[in-house]
Amino acid sequence: METHLVLAVIGRDRPGLVNAVSEVVTAGGGNWLETHMASMAGQFTGILQVSVPTAKADALITSLKQLEAKGLKLIIERAGDATPHAGRTMTLELVGADRPGIVRDVSRALTTQAVSIVELETERAAGSFSGEPMFKARARLQLPDGLSEGALRASLESIANELMVDLDLDAAPAKDNTR
Repeated sequence: METHLVLAVIGRDRPGLVNAVSEVVTAGGGNWLETHMASMAGQFTGILQVSVPTAKADALITSLKQLEAKGLKLIIERAGDATPHAGRTMTLELVGADRPGIVRDVSRALTTQAVSIVELETERAAGSFSGEPMFKARARLQLPDGLSEGALRASLESIANELMVDLDLDAAPAKDNTR
């Protein structure tokens, strides 16, 4: 039997952090599955999923927590049953002048439609012509059964006009979870 662990890791960015975590995972009998990691404002942050034989899970968790002595902060959770989300998957891309509240307003519109944000990536970048700060977001969304693409599009387009952002909503390619 296997146990899946989900880890959140953060620490001052420096070479060797991924190696330190991967060494502990491998030594503890774990298998590194999925990862999202980045360096932000001088901090290294990441989330990852690891599978480990159930009999070795507690020992691996104990070993991972010892990384805190090396300046890493960890949150480790045992994953529940991974039940796939119902409904269709779509991709949302948004670009506009940066201002506070964009994520709040878009996520509120999605919540009112019972749309789940499966993945979200955002960045602030200089505009190519003006140099003004631009906000860019890309999200993979899970639509509930019964919500039409047209209804979601109409809801998002109404707030896009208020926010003065461009958005694109497309059917997302299926995510390949095979290894």
